[in-house]
Amino acid sequence: MWSSAIKDAVEKIRRNMDAFGTRFPHVSKDGAYLLNDNDDWTNGFWSGLLWLCYEYTSDEAFRLGAVRTVEDFRRRFADKKVLDHHDIGFLYSLSSKAQWIVEKDESARQLTLQAADLLLKRWRPSGGYIQAWGPEGDEKEGGRIIIDCLMNLPLLFWAGQQTGNSQYRDIAIMQAEKTRRYLVRGDDSSYHTFFFDPHTGEPIGGATHQGYTNGSTWTRGQAWGVYGFALAYHYTGDRVYLETSKRMAKYFLKHLPEDHVALWDFNAPVTADTYRDSSASAIVAAGLLELIGHLEDGDPDRARFEQGLQDSMTSLVRNYSTIGQEAEGLLQHGSYHVRGGLSPDDFMIWGDYFYLEALIRMETGNKGYWYER
Repeated sequence: MWSSAIKDAVEKIRRNMDAFGTRFPHVSKDGAYLLNDNDDWTNGFWSGLLWLCYEYTSDEAFRLGAVRTVEDFRRRFADKKVLDHHDIGFLYSLSSKAQWIVEKDESARQLTLQAADLLLKRWRPSGGYIQAWGPEGDEKEGGRIIIDCLMNLPLLFWAGQQTGNSQYRDIAIMQAEKTRRYLVRGDDSSYHTFFFDPHTGEPIGGATHQGYTNGSTWTRGQAWGVYGFALAYHYTGDRVYLETSKRMAKYFLKHLPEDHVALWDFNAPVTADTYRDSSASAIVAAGLLELIGHLEDGDPDRARFEQGLQDSMTSLVRNYSTIGQEAEGLLQHGSYHVRGGLSPDDFMIWGDYFYLEALIRMETGNKGYWYER
């Protein structure tokens, strides 16, 4: 099943390279991807898909396409106003860092280190966190962290390993710890976002930006936690992050509907019209693969996670993929920002990326681009 799904995905991505040209897919509308000029937080996922396809097929066309995206990320770096957020890790881990991992290209390594330095500038010493959105001093966003940032921290951990500069690692750990303490609730669910006084660092309270309510559990946020804390454990060896990933994974799997693919928010009213978010389940599948890789054979939770992985991936392939269809996207029924009215129930480029990352890891063992192999 996995190899057939990968083959179908690779051919779709090959066609998309021609159709998209130099532009980047974001989310879709009416079944067609909306394209941009590399000015959104999602553009690294297209680059990551191309690198995955190149490594899987050894087809030079995918390599050339991936390298072109890295050159575009080099151009983007000169225009830092479109990098004024914490998602620099999403952008450069899957583009230039991927090129470094695959080809050991020194210019790609240097670009990735520059990106890590830019992310480091979002550290706010007075508050003790990496500011998610907006410039320093922003009255609205100045005290906000969000759970997504866990997936940006591998860029800092990697930079620390590459340079020997402990500041990268220290700040990544402080951010992971603040996320664990304030965004993960006592019942193992999560807030999407949390606010602090930007001057004193005093906690103000949890909230949401894309979830159903401030106190609900936005499923994609929970998914970032599952994968992000597993990656924090990979880099630090601190078992508190492994246990946090396990707790969040159990919560996610426990609250899935019968077909094992997440609704957009675990607390949203369930009706026949409630949106799914297949991208959240794809992220968790990739995260479970990372998590399982850190568990001993005798771990009592290992079998549960392995079964959850099989159930979710089987359902994604059979019920949500576009296998055999003339489609641009790989996964149907993703949700971007339901309350904001942005592309519910359509293709999401990050859903496609994590779906293919999980498939290829299950088939070949390729772990992707979050850390050196």
